Amino acid sequence: MRFDLPDELPRELPRTRQTREKEAPPLEPSPLEVHRESLRAQSQHPRRVNQPLSESRHYELRGQDLVDVHDIPHDQRPQRNHIPPQAIGVSLREEEVKLLSAVGRFRVISTSDLAKTIYGDRMARLERDLAFLRQKGLVQVDTVQARRDGRRGQSERIEVVTLTRAGRDMARQTSGLPDDQRLYAGLVKPREVEHDSQIYRAYRKEAERIERSGGTNLRVRLDFELKAQIQKAIYAARKANPERDMSTIKQEVAGRFDLPLVNDGIQIPDARIDYDFVREGEHDNDQGSRTGHADVEVLTSAYRPGHLRNKAQAGFHVYASPSDRATLTARAEDEHHLLDNILEL
Repeated sequence: MRFDLPDELPRELPRTRQTREKEAPPLEPSPLEVHRESLRAQSQHPRRVNQPLSESRHYELRGQDLVDVHDIPHDQRPQRNHIPPQAIGVSLREEEVKLLSAVGRFRVISTSDLAKTIYGDRMARLERDLAFLRQKGLVQVDTVQARRDGRRGQSERIEVVTLTRAGRDMARQTSGLPDDQRLYAGLVKPREVEHDSQIYRAYRKEAERIERSGGTNLRVRLDFELKAQIQKAIYAARKANPERDMSTIKQEVAGRFDLPLVNDGIQIPDARIDYDFVREGEHDNDQGSRTGHADVEVLTSAYRPGHLRNKAQAGFHVYASPSDRATLTARAEDEHHLLDNILEL
């Protein structure tokens, strides 16, 4: 059988540009291009940049490779990693720096207290700054319901400010606070917000007293930090000698932290204010500054007589709002002496 072959092979039909584009798979953009496009979109839509940090991706050039920062070990990430792109390079006003510093140290502060202590009762100025800081992803403003605790009438709503993680990092960079001053972010216990926000108010009153007495360089340790340090010390003591009596360990740890032991329990204040001072007749260069501390406790109407009795015996500087003091007075009719040293917020 014979097959007649053509003298020349059929030529390939010319492909148009559209044909080639259909056949060739599209190239995926590089991570760097995606990141640049994201920044370009953010600059065109500034109202849309205030997103949770977990939804954004950040990249860093490591050698010749562009690496997703989330894949880098935490201790190797750049310090400004938690600051969102819209906050990098932002210039903060003096009041804004003070606001971030105060909220970071006390975790939560009411807007009314911030307006009074930092803004000279200029609420409109505070609201403008809070709007700016929120837009930059540095603070969060929440409205919470005040405690009822058996009170009659409509309960009050309180507006409070907390830092985001980015705000905490920004506060660390701009506040000039010592490295051992712990800063906090986020709302932890919504039911205790009213009480926790009053700690800042008590601190301000106590700080005035300390500074009038010559105290300087005030630092704050909240009960979160103190409890962690005490629990760590107790755990270390029990691990070193499991046979030791727990009461002996508590007494030793309480003495180490200069805290009272009442009814076999270490009493921990809401806040401890550490400060430096120079005794009368001494100079600043005489063996360095001395140190001291003041322990502050904020009472609320939720305190029971037994709890109130322990705090009174602890010797803390105790504060309470007028309404809480009135409720406590009615509750502790037979023990009025417990209320003798309560200071008014």
